[in-house]
Amino acid sequence: MEILATIWFVLIIVLWMGYLFLDGFDLGVGMLMPVLSRTERQKRVLLNTIGPTWDGNEVWLITAAGATFAAFPHWYASLFSALYIPLTLCLLALIFRAVAIEYRGKGHSQAWKSFWTWAMAAGSAGIAFFIGAMLAITSSGLPLNSNGDIVGGAFAWMGWPAVFGGLGGVGFALVHGLIFLGLKTQGDIREKAQRWARRLLLPASIGFLVWFGLSIAQRPWLVAVVVAAVIALGAAYFAVRSGAEKAAFVLHGIYLVSGLFAVFAGAYPNVLPSTLNSANSLTIASASSSDYTLTVMLVVTAICLPIIIGYQIFSYRMFLGRIAETHIPEAHRVPVAIRS
Repeated sequence: MEILATIWFVLIIVLWMGYLFLDGFDLGVGMLMPVLSRTERQKRVLLNTIGPTWDGNEVWLITAAGATFAAFPHWYASLFSALYIPLTLCLLALIFRAVAIEYRGKGHSQAWKSFWTWAMAAGSAGIAFFIGAMLAITSSGLPLNSNGDIVGGAFAWMGWPAVFGGLGGVGFALVHGLIFLGLKTQGDIREKAQRWARRLLLPASIGFLVWFGLSIAQRPWLVAVVVAAVIALGAAYFAVRSGAEKAAFVLHGIYLVSGLFAVFAGAYPNVLPSTLNSANSLTIASASSSDYTLTVMLVVTAICLPIIIGYQIFSYRMFLGRIAETHIPEAHRVPVAIRS
């Protein structure tokens, strides 16, 4: 039944929305580590704002990729083989970001801390760029032949959709991180985050707005959805200017969700269009698993997804308060005798 494939297409897009919204601010904070904080204590404030949640937010990425593999194996095979180079780089960026978060506090020299600070920033930027590029390529299409294989070489994926999607991903994460820091910190960091959010919110959104705008070519009714995304973005800008950080954070998320809805509603029923011949495009019908597989997955998801969401709500409520420099204790050194 095509209805099951449609349900899973929608669920996978929801998982990507959840990942970009939740891990987006983590990536933004990572990118801001070297530039928004002047002292070591301020850098630890930034790190502590995402410390309790960053690895839980990555669950959405793993689940989105796993669901694509299980529900649409042909989509997964064509996309991941075609994007082998950018996805490998994205994996390396994920590793660098995770290792940097864990290793940064393990050494005490300035060179050690500086290296892992910049590794976190570079890894965060790389993740945001390649995830944004991949999603843009998914909606705009690849040069696929009748077997679902890419033609044109290892860099056939590189084009304007990838550039706009990648830059849009970096811009969204950067602004989302600034708004989040306005919500989670006090003092000098909060003031700088608010100031830079006002300056960057609109120009940083250009990449995604171009991508969203391209989605309305086949379905003019999606103009209303893209307009809703633009209105939400404008409202987020005025919320940032007025210091309404919670409203700005929510509105920035509505802008993302509305835009992604327009993009993938415009692509439906294609999951991966072919730019060579529309007959070669992968659709929800041609790329999906069997009805039995989709049904079993739906039952498991109905059980597990509420648990995941409930845990994350609990986690965010537990660490709801603001963080100030006065909350950060002095760094301690582990005695040599204990380390050996």
